Amino acid sequence: MVSMSPPLTDALAAGPLVLDGGLSNQLEAAGHDLSDALWSARLLAEEPEAVVRAHLAYYEAGAQVAITSSYQATFEGFARRGIGGERAAALLGRSVKLAREAARRARAGGVAGPLYVAASAGPYGAMLADGSEYRGRYGLSVDELERFHRPRLEVLAAARPDVLALETVPDAEEARALVRAVRGLGVPAYLSYSVAGDRTRAGQPLTEAFAVAAEADEVIAVGVNCCAPKDADRAVRSAARVTGKPVVVYPNSGESWDAGARAWCGEAAFSADRVAAWAADGARLIGGCCRVGPDAIAQLAAVLGR
Repeated sequence: MVSMSPPLTDALAAGPLVLDGGLSNQLEAAGHDLSDALWSARLLAEEPEAVVRAHLAYYEAGAQVAITSSYQATFEGFARRGIGGERAAALLGRSVKLAREAARRARAGGVAGPLYVAASAGPYGAMLADGSEYRGRYGLSVDELERFHRPRLEVLAAARPDVLALETVPDAEEARALVRAVRGLGVPAYLSYSVAGDRTRAGQPLTEAFAVAAEADEVIAVGVNCCAPKDADRAVRSAARVTGKPVVVYPNSGESWDAGARAWCGEAAFSADRVAAWAADGARLIGGCCRVGPDAIAQLAAVLGR
């Protein structure tokens, strides 16, 4: 199944698009246990219909772009569960097909306008499932990280998503590897960092981190996700200034993740009130990440007139 919508680059040139919210919280709200190391990727094999329904909830709420359940899906992670390479590749491809099926159902149900699929590729630390995705600095070279990411990206690209979502990247060095890994795949990508204040999680200045993608033609948008909403405000302006590209932004609810306790704590601070300012500063892919559900996406879509 291929996209029925105009190219995403054309849509971005016309104005902001609404990204979905947190897939995991939508699956958990439906009663699914995501406590193992594969997280939502486990459901690709065990309950694919649940993934379709979660995507559909966001499309029906006003999202125009669904991010697939492949964030934590890797050949290495699947192998630890006894899933071989051929089956793992099929599951990665399935993540795109499930989002396409949700888009088909959304259109059949009366959702109008173009609907897109972003194939998620999380950082190396997501495969480790030990919280290092929020730290970076894995002790691996750029070449080693490129060799880790390339096979998965090749499989995801072969499934023909509209864009590859290189997301929650904690480290500018890993971003260098990812930018190299998407070359020649024939599918555009966006690069999105996880940040704290005005730095990546690994401590590099965001101006330096965003510059990694400034000259990469394959990267059509740059920005931040899985961060506090207040950190997104300055990051959007910085990404637009440094790269001249459309900006992607989808922060968390504002609560913080305790990796040791595997639980969220603190108060929610995500508000659709920020959306107009992000759009004015250059954001063209706008949504929410962890703990941001369909209701919040519906409010965001209303602000953007979607």
